[in-house]
Amino acid sequence: MPDEARSETVVVISGAFEGPEVDRWGVVMTEAVALQPRRLIIDLGDTPTVGAAAIAILLQAHRAMVQAGGRLVLRRPGDRVRRMLRVARVEEVFEVEGAETTERNRS
Repeated sequence: MPDEARSETVVVISGAFEGPEVDRWGVVMTEAVALQPRRLIIDLGDTPTVGAAAIAILLQAHRAMVQAGGRLVLRRPGDRVRRMLRVARVEEVFEVEGAETTERNRS
């Protein structure tokens, strides 16, 4: 790759991000971080749930991106995924783009 870094790499996670799938997606994210993009976007629009191990993988990728001078962005996490991030007390760690906000619209 030339001296300039990729501006953006997108990883689209489909299905539940928990259980046996976590290791597979962890490898994919490690490979994406190794590409040294300025922004690593993790698209969670088709991800109904995330487990504790998945959140740990996301945090690890976030730290690696920050250390490399980049950013990790969570794209389109649904209400349930956002709730899991909030329960894990990491909601504020991640930059979120295009999140569904139906939960806020409920009274």
